[in-house]
Parts: sequence; structure tokens; C-alpha cells
Amino acid sequence: MSDEQNKVEETTEAAVETTAAAPEAATAAPEVAPVVEEAFDWNASDNSNLSSAPSYSAAEKAEMEALYGGTLSVIDEKSVIAAKVIAVNDNDIVVSIGHKSDGVLPKSEFRDTKDIAVGDDVDVYVVALENKAGQLALSRTKAKMVKAWETIYAALDNDDVLEGLIKRRTKGGLIMDLLGVEAFLPGSQIDVKPIRDFDVFVGKTMEVKVVKINAAFENVVVSHKMLIEKDIEEQRSAIIKNLDKGQVLEGTIKNMTNFGVFIDLGGLDGLLHITDISWGRINHPEEVLKLDEKVKVVVLDFDDDKNRISLGMKQLHPHPWDAISEDLSEGSKVKGKIVNVADYGAFLEIAPGVEGLIHVSEMSWSQHLRNPSDFLSQGDMVEAVVLTIDKEDRKMSLGIKQLTEDPWTTQDFSSKYEIGSVHTGKVRNLTNFGLFVEMEEGVDGLVHVSDLSWTRKIKHPSEFVKVGDDFEVKVLELDIDNRKLALGHKQLEENPWDTLEEVFPVGSEHQCTVIEINEKVAVLELPYGIEGICTNKHSVKENGSKIEVGEALPFKVLDFNKGEKKIVLSHFKTWDTSEQEAAEKKKTKVKASKMVGKINNSTDKTTLGELDALSALKAKMEGKTEEPAAAEAPAAPAAEASSDEDPKAQKYKNPETNRMVGYKKALELGIIDEAGNTL
Repeated sequence: MSDEQNKVEETTEAAVETTAAAPEAATAAPEVAPVVEEAFDWNASDNSNLSSAPSYSAAEKAEMEALYGGTLSVIDEKSVIAAKVIAVNDNDIVVSIGHKSDGVLPKSEFRDTKDIAVGDDVDVYVVALENKAGQLALSRTKAKMVKAWETIYAALDNDDVLEGLIKRRTKGGLIMDLLGVEAFLPGSQIDVKPIRDFDVFVGKTMEVKVVKINAAFENVVVSHKMLIEKDIEEQRSAIIKNLDKGQVLEGTIKNMTNFGVFIDLGGLDGLLHITDISWGRINHPEEVLKLDEKVKVVVLDFDDDKNRISLGMKQLHPHPWDAISEDLSEGSKVKGKIVNVADYGAFLEIAPGVEGLIHVSEMSWSQHLRNPSDFLSQGDMVEAVVLTIDKEDRKMSLGIKQLTEDPWTTQDFSSKYEIGSVHTGKVRNLTNFGLFVEMEEGVDGLVHVSDLSWTRKIKHPSEFVKVGDDFEVKVLELDIDNRKLALGHKQLEENPWDTLEEVFPVGSEHQCTVIEINEKVAVLELPYGIEGICTNKHSVKENGSKIEVGEALPFKVLDFNKGEKKIVLSHFKTWDTSEQEAAEKKKTKVKASKMVGKINNSTDKTTLGELDALSALKAKMEGKTEEPAAAEAPAAPAAEASSDEDPKAQKYKNPETNRMVGYKKALELGIIDEAGNTL
């Protein structure tokens, strides 16, 4: 124990004695150090010995407090303070923070510090001045973390540069140990150029700047790119300042796309378009270039405001058209490779950078144009004929059909395809109005949709045939001058409509299948593959429902039109009997009309009994079930009546009277009208 400490203890004991003798003085001096207060219990009952303690002046008390307080320091919990190592053991390290007790730290917290020794200064975090065990609790790990966060926040505020260790890669970037705090380094912030392999940075140290801190989640985002952008900006300004069109520069390929290459010119990027890489045609820059390759380029154009530079490589070499042979002219035969196939034709490369277009119309003598891919594919080696050539505009048109004879101009063409001849060709194309059949290479013929079938109504040729099918046809018309060939398929068979009228007479009944139903009619398939129609009115079934597609039902022929090739049928007529009843009623009415005629023409034989027969006939016409009772006919007058007979009987002897009676009776029955016309 030091002399100073001994002196403090002696002074404390004297103060205790003095305070015991004069408690009032102690009460008046609350500034006495806490140690003194702990050494004496002011509430003790036995304080008789205090009366003999000496008293101290205010100056002596102040001196004593200064001496004691100088041995202790003010320490706040949850703070970082400096500590001194006073002992190093196998598992622990003892440190002093100027408190009444020393702190003990595990040696594992000093793994990053080699050769820790007594007397070294370290920063510690005061967890508690007195824990549950009554000991001072310290932590060096927490102290390092607090210091690290203070440094990181200061770096964000002051734009300072920090150094960290790359621990591992993660999705989208790298994880860095920054002063003990894990920080995220995005892949886009590693360098100004795209990084393809993040693994090369793992285990290396890197200087970064703090760009963002999320205090709630304790996330830190850093950037290395920001450190080099300033230098790059200076380099970029210098390059642009000295840039000029036609200038040749050297750069490094930093990125490739399907449309071109980005080249790093030393802080400034330029675009080398795929069309400016080679005079020849290439599909992707990787066919001739590689990443990180150093290349020489020429400046084609640049924009100071947008910092855009267009570069070229092929411009460093002479154009191949300048070295083309003078013997190449119209009619010359050339060989080359197909480098591109478009909708309108194919490009044939006869030398690197020298191409000619083979239009689709120059691929075949056929007037029916097809897709160029039907004739040629990319990479094919073909021979062609030069049709036109323009060396100034560097354009050339080629043809391959000129290598063969035009089949339309051969001597035997007209005899080969004479009208009525039958051939088999291949279906090449379908249209709304018909289909094209290739008879041979360069010879196409048209089969109109109306010439496909005698019996079926075909809306589109795809209902009848498919592209690529072999198809038998008959030549209907030949026009060599206009290169037209009209063909037919149905003409291979006789017209069945010449005999169908006997098979499907009006009123005949047939089993038909419903194949289609639209808004107005239903399409039916009759026997022998013939099609007919049935209107919606005649599509009603006996139960009141409508016919459906796929049903096989009986239908009755209503109309047969040979000229229009149309058969109209009805399912309704197969079960409805009202028409038959109406016909019978009409027949009965005709009989009644004839009987009325007899009445009107009779002059001496008409009787009321005959009129009653008419009444019975009318009742039968109206569908009455019971026969009306026969009226009592007046007795026929005798041939010779006495002069005193009844006047009513006398009137039947007069023919005119009989006619009038018959007229009135028929009028009452509704058989005739007032004019005597039969109803």
C-alpha cells in the first residue's frame, strides 16, 4: 500500500472519530466522501465516543476530500473507458480502471492482440460497476464494437476512407469485416467496370467509403467504386479533351452484348457496334473477340455532352469491295456461303465483306413465291449468277433459278400439260380461294375451292387437304404466255348431281347426320356423302327441342335444286300430321262444293233431305264426332195432288221454289256465300 493511501486511511479514521463526537458537524458537511459515510452509521444508538473526537475546519475538510477523491475516477456504466493491464494469467487478464475494484476479462477477448503484457492500455466497456456477484463487469468485445460504430458513423459524416477484409461472397456482392462490423459491398460498387468473378476478392483487404447505414438493423453499405471514380473522371476529361474523329486508340474489352462491345479506353467507355467489327457478317462479337482482350479501334464519332464514343475496327482495314476482281460482271457465276436468310431473300457472301442478295423471286421459276427458307439455309454453299452489280454503291443481286432452264419455255410443255390430262403434284400453299399445287419445280397450278368437290361445300381448302400432301388433279386451263395453269380435283369424277335427283326426289325420306348448325340453317350429311340444309323452322323435333350436331335423324326432302346443287330437307315434316289432315279436309270441301253445284243446277230433284245431307257433310268437315240427326224430309208431293192440299206441300212442286230453298239452306250452313260462290 502506498504512503498516499495510508495517509488517506488515517485521515478517514480521524474524520470518523470527529464526526462521532460532533454529529451536528457531520450533518452540516454532506460533502464528506462516500467512503466516510460507509465507515460510520449515523443511525447507530451507541455514539457516545463521538464527543471526544476533534473537530475540523472547512478548509481541512476540503483538503481531505481532495486527497481522497484524487485516488478515484468518475465512471459511468454503459460507457467505454481506458484501462491498464495489471496482471496476465493463463485464462484471464486483470485490468484497472481506477475504481475501488479491478476488472477481470477472459483472455479470449484479446485474440486479435498478440503479446498482451502488464502495463498495456486497452479500451473496455463498463457493463456494470457491480453485478449480482458484487464484482466489476467489463467487456473488451463490446468496447471494440462501440468504437467501431463510432468510427463508421464518423466516416459517413466526414467522407473518410476505411479499410476492411473481404470475408465471403453473397448474392449480389461481398461481405466485408469493417472494424468488426459486417458491411455489404454491392457488386456494382466494387469497380467501375462489371465484375464477372467475385470470388477473386475473398480474403483480400480493400479500401471503401461508407455510403449508407441502417441503424435499426445495423446494416452498413460500402463502396470501393467511389474511391476510383474521381480519378477516372479526371482521366475521362483528359481523353475527351484530346479526342478527335479518326483517332486510333487502344482499349480493353470490358463487356460484350449481342449488338456490340464496350471498350474501356482508360476511364472512358466506347461502343464498338457489331457492324463495325468486321467487313464480313458476324452473328455475335464473341466469334472474333474475347473479354479483357486489348484491341485497337478508331474513333468514328463522339458526343461531349453525353460522353458517348462510337468506335470501329473494320475501318482500320481497306474495304473488300475495293479489291474485287474486275472480271466480275453481269452473267458471271459465283460461289459462296449463305450468311443470312430473310423473309424476302438470302445473302450470299462470295468474299469477306462482299455480299449479294438472292431475292426469293430469283430462287425458282415458279410464279408462286415461297419462303426463302424452303430453298436455302444459313451456312449453305451455293452457286449463283450475277444479275446486277454496282461497285460504287457496293450492291449486287444474284439468282439461282438462272442455272436451270425455265420449264414453261420447253418445247413439250404444252403437250405435257394439255387440257384434260391428269397429274399428281404436291400441295404447296393454301389460301381462302383455293390451293396451289406444284406439278414440278417451277410449275405451279391453282385449284379453286369450288373445284375440290361436287357434293361438299368447302369454306377453306384446309378442310379438304393439307400442305405437303400429294394431290391428284386434272388440267382445266393452260395459259403459257401468262404462266397460268388452272386445275381441278372434282373433275376426276363424274358429276353426281346428274343422277341424284332420282335418289333424293321431293317427299322422299332419308336418314341424315347433323354436321353443323349456324344461325339460319343446319348442315346435314345425306347418304353417299351429299350435303343438304335444314332451316331452323324445320329443325324442331316432336318433343319441341331442336336437333343437335352429331344426331342421326330422319329428314324429308322439301326441295331439290340441281342447278344450285342444293337439297332442302325437313325433320319437322317427318312427324307432323297437320298437313295430311289439311289435305283431307280440302278434299272433303271439294266434295261439298260439287254437291252444292248439283243443288244449284237441279231444277226438279232437290229436296230438303239432300240439304240435310249437306249439313251432315259440313259437320264432318268441321271434325264433329257425332253425326247430326237426319231431318225429317217432307213427303214428296204426289204426282197428282188434290186441289185442297196444304199450301206448304204445294210449294215443293215448283222447281224455282226448290232452288231458293236449297240456296238458303247452303247459305245457312256456310257452304256458299250470298253470291252463290262455294266457300
